[in-house]
Amino acid sequence: MADVSDSSAPLQVSVVAADHEVWSGGATQVIAKTTEGEIGILRGHEPLLAILAEGEVRVTLADGKRIVAKADEGFLSVENNRVTIVARAAELVS
Repeated sequence: MADVSDSSAPLQVSVVAADHEVWSGGATQVIAKTTEGEIGILRGHEPLLAILAEGEVRVTLADGKRIVAKADEGFLSVENNRVTIVARAAELVS
């Protein structure tokens, strides 16, 4: 089970392309498209490794603002409130 000892700490999120970091920071929620469908990640999510499908990655910040990135195929990893999204190509769209 994930470490949820500090329920006020945000998820630590990194969105990276093959050759550069697209965005990283704290968030309350991440939604991404996998080959199995969309997945939502909140604090305390069980460890997960999923294949990323082409589509949007939506990251909700603590103040409610959203970061949206377009990502090509890759993978998504969740462990101990850390979300890592690695895509063949990715770019911020908003």
